[in-house]
Amino acid sequence: MIEVYSWPTANGHKVHIMLEECGLAYRVHPVDIGVGEQFTPDFLALSPNNKIPALTDPDGPDGQPMSLFESGAILLYLAGKTGRLLPTDVRGKYEVLQWLMFQMASVGPMLGQAHHFRGYAPEKLPYAIERYTHEARRLYGVLNKRLAHTTYIGGPEYSIADIAVFPWLRSWKNQGVEMSDYPHLKG
Repeated sequence: MIEVYSWPTANGHKVHIMLEECGLAYRVHPVDIGVGEQFTPDFLALSPNNKIPALTDPDGPDGQPMSLFESGAILLYLAGKTGRLLPTDVRGKYEVLQWLMFQMASVGPMLGQAHHFRGYAPEKLPYAIERYTHEARRLYGVLNKRLAHTTYIGGPEYSIADIAVFPWLRSWKNQGVEMSDYPHLKG
């Protein structure tokens, strides 16, 4: 059984969604980031960057256990393990991968900062709030434009790109976004 070390955040949800979509058996080990459990030696042995999620698959490549951290790496690993949610044709695969990287490099970091500065920062910093709210709205616009021309973010089929982006869009109110401004994201 796959062991998942996670907490209910956007990055944590990605892995749970992927495991469910792939029909893989897994057990969740909560890592309460609110009290600092991500800094314990046991967790740091799995995730040296002290971030959730992390995963251990006892039946990894060549039948040997495999541990991974970083949600994007985990999504790619599970897609490879199951042959699901990542196209096998070269063009389709790289179309999905570019949108997965878009999520990892832009959506996650920028929306996470918008969420932080708008709701959790101990001091209200107008510049940070304005900057990350503006960037959140810009990124929603990129996704809205993309989905005006294709059914799914990565192309014509549901994929790891959709799984990676969706959990971040659930918190649109906390990011200073008005969802009615992005009609193609309402689906």
